[in-house]
Amino acid sequence: MSVRGAWVRAGLVAVAVVVLDQISKQLVRDGLAPSAQRHVIDSILKLQRESNTGIAFSALSGAGWILGVFVLVAIVALLVYFSRHATRPLAWLAVGLLLGGAIGNAADRVARGSVTDFVKLPHWPAFNVADVAITFGVIVLVFVLERSGRATDG
Repeated sequence: MSVRGAWVRAGLVAVAVVVLDQISKQLVRDGLAPSAQRHVIDSILKLQRESNTGIAFSALSGAGWILGVFVLVAIVALLVYFSRHATRPLAWLAVGLLLGGAIGNAADRVARGSVTDFVKLPHWPAFNVADVAITFGVIVLVFVLERSGRATDG
């Protein structure tokens, strides 16, 4: 794949993640009161509207500008990595998912001061579409890094 094609694909994935994330959060904010719950699948899955001022699992809650700097540095590092490795297979997918997830949650922080989380599983903190994208983005990125490491070792 060409470098340009990789950037286009990453951009399209990022935009899709941001759009799905923001639409889902707005639907939850419009249809579910804060801290309210709605069972979707018995006791396995429920919608539970929560506000998260931190990052994953509410880490760094209340960190304010420090959190913003952390996210900005992570996005810049991701883009620098991608600018150097855009043609690696599936790197575009990892970057698109990570970038879209980071932008989706950052948009909430800027507009509302916190991130809207709403998917709740037993014994697990609530999360949202952006969090899912970030998680899968990390998994794909590890795969990309491991695969490229093996290619150079062989």
